[in-house]
Amino acid sequence: MSGFVGVHLSDPTLQSQFTQVELRTLNSKYHSAKAQNGIITASDLPPILGRLKGISGVHTEDDIRAALEESYPDMNHEIDFESFLREYLTLQGRAAGAGGYKRTTSILRQSTTTHFHTISESEKASYVTHINNQLGEDKFLKQFLPIDPSTNQLFELAKDGVLLCKLINIAVPGTIDERAINMKKVLNPWERNENHNLCLNSAKAIGCTVVNIGTQDLVEGRHHLVMGLISQIIKIQLLADLNLKKTPQLVELVEDSNEVEELMSLAPEKVLLKWMNFHLKKAGYKKEVTNFTTDLKDGEAYARLLNVLAPEHSTNSTLETKDPTKRANLILEQAEKLNCKNYITPKDIVDGSANLNLAFVAQIFQHRNGLTIDSEKLSMAEQITEDDTQTSREERCFRLWINSLGVDTYVNNLFEDVRNGWVLLEVLDKVSPQSVNWKRATKPPIKMPFRKVENCNQVIQIGKELNFSLVNLAGNDIVQENKKLILAFLWQLMRFTMLQLLKNLRSYSQGKEITDADILNWANKKVKNASRSSQMESFKDKSLSNGIFFLDLLTAVEPRVVNWKLVTRGETDEDKKLNANYIIATARKLGCSIFLLPEDIVEVNQKMILTLTASIMYWSLQNKPGRLNTEQSASASAASADGEGLAGGVSNLSVNNQPSS
Repeated sequence: MSGFVGVHLSDPTLQSQFTQVELRTLNSKYHSAKAQNGIITASDLPPILGRLKGISGVHTEDDIRAALEESYPDMNHEIDFESFLREYLTLQGRAAGAGGYKRTTSILRQSTTTHFHTISESEKASYVTHINNQLGEDKFLKQFLPIDPSTNQLFELAKDGVLLCKLINIAVPGTIDERAINMKKVLNPWERNENHNLCLNSAKAIGCTVVNIGTQDLVEGRHHLVMGLISQIIKIQLLADLNLKKTPQLVELVEDSNEVEELMSLAPEKVLLKWMNFHLKKAGYKKEVTNFTTDLKDGEAYARLLNVLAPEHSTNSTLETKDPTKRANLILEQAEKLNCKNYITPKDIVDGSANLNLAFVAQIFQHRNGLTIDSEKLSMAEQITEDDTQTSREERCFRLWINSLGVDTYVNNLFEDVRNGWVLLEVLDKVSPQSVNWKRATKPPIKMPFRKVENCNQVIQIGKELNFSLVNLAGNDIVQENKKLILAFLWQLMRFTMLQLLKNLRSYSQGKEITDADILNWANKKVKNASRSSQMESFKDKSLSNGIFFLDLLTAVEPRVVNWKLVTRGETDEDKKLNANYIIATARKLGCSIFLLPEDIVEVNQKMILTLTASIMYWSLQNKPGRLNTEQSASASAASADGEGLAGGVSNLSVNNQPSS
């Protein structure tokens, strides 16, 4: 399967400095250059290295050449792949030292650094305790639990993918249909890889950033990557209620509707800080807590917070204690009376562990948020957060898709976060490289409203250049948060990306534009050639609601992936939902990155049906290339023109753009 065969180096230390995703990317760039020149010498490296992440924009080609001359007096010296990697690491290190390249350490955006792969033993112990508590009674995993935090058992257990899949389902229940998880004591390489595909694609679907993690990294149990993924999953679970939809009482933190909108735009950890400061102010605490590290080290904020939230357990002895470690001990004793599990130690508080302090504050919020119900304010919050079901689903889909692309800005609230245009420019730059004129763009925070409009106007201009249908959409509509028009733009952007990916598979497309009709035709032909009887009239065909066609399609592209004993006839709503859950999990298990919900299949949401079909097609063509039948494509296009293809505005969205490099 795709991603199973990794790039292996002769030097284990060098191997440990990269993820498999990074190695595959660098390997591709190295061999692409080598194919052009026959060999690569030191003199060839400056333009190659100068375009790589972490070096581009920090070092010029002359800088790189000067650095290489220190190692290679003879610039005609031949460079093998491992030497290429060592020079990349050296230059990347210099770039970081120059204040250039930095990677975030926030656990929600945690990614891999190629320089230091240390893990916190305290964090590992905390996550192990969480896993033991949450999954200790799981029917399959209980034979392996509890995990001993003093060993590497966590990383060994993560190697087959079951633990990580189960943890995702604890964080966001129902994300994975567990019937699709391969669960037995000994898995073959195929089954193990399927579990890791299912894990990574499901992690994306709950908001994790996994752009630097590949299945081979999980197969190898790479400690820092497993820890990074687990920390993101646990954080998503702990912060799940820190929004107005789940906890409308949070409206008590603000005064008017304008502040409610501002609250909605905040990341969950920022909401948590706002909640903490709200109660600390009531307790007479003069300082503002702005982080989960230095501001919490002395324990005073914790002591005052617990006193105001749980007056029945309040005590002055905690504040009177001057020794930070003793005070931290008293804080944890007081928190335990609120049933907050001790996932954090006194040393973690004193040392200012950002991840564990955040988890501890989130736990306190879950057990005792201290917020009251003001009916007038609750009504205001409900009016502002009220969306129809379809809008909510599409907002979720596009938000998760954007975050999966690995752009620098993490989207928490789609409509709020796109208003300044910046994140949309980042996405456009990712899916259509060099389309953005960054000299004309203004980076947040943006105080002047007209700068936001300028950013959004450039977004619309690029959309028009990509042949999007933007008749009634202007930059100011995005700034003014016109949800319908924002969703229309994002759908075209997502669809453009899918079609470009398919177009770039030249063995299939031969460089021609791919249409919705091509996707429809390919799927029907695939199912028919597999001697399956189902067919799809269009992407809005109501017969698709039972899921049988997609199960046939998945079987056609990979015969062993569907267990037909688990499939229902799809005659009742409950059976349709079961099939839809199984389809999504099976597609992700195969390697498809999809963001639709079971309801999208049951209700035949034509946009999401198209994304599902295109994702399966992309996987199939990557792994088992075929060629577009021009004759059949023409007949399918004619069928589409007669109304058999994707209807309405969607079928009329044409794309005319050069393949992205």
